[in-house]
Amino acid sequence: MSSRWEVPEDEVSFRFMASGGPGGQHANRSNTKVEAVFRIDESASMPQFLKTRVSEKLGDVIRVTVDAERSQYRNRQLAVERIQERIDRAAKVERPRRATKPTRGSQRRRLDSKRKRGDTKRQRRRPGQDD
Repeated sequence: MSSRWEVPEDEVSFRFMASGGPGGQHANRSNTKVEAVFRIDESASMPQFLKTRVSEKLGDVIRVTVDAERSQYRNRQLAVERIQERIDRAAKVERPRRATKPTRGSQRRRLDSKRKRGDTKRQRRRPGQDD
């Protein structure tokens, strides 16, 4: 079991509509496209610290549209998963990067490659053109 917070499906509002694209026997009949809306500020189960962190990065409303599958049920599942992924990414605390000095070896390799490139270009010059 994971310790992360899970999006409860009853806090997500769904809207169903017909998917676009080429038709067939099901065309213009089945509303399989799903638009899912999750309102962070109205969530009763989301902890406050998570609300503030996610709201700063994503805003108060997360809106996802899915029409990847032919099944409305499956598209609904995918929509909730995508909302969960967005929340997980926004909730992750990035460690600040600490600047480091280049190693002696990397400095030496860099200068060696610059020297070698300069020698190559010098070899390409016409004879008698000395600096």
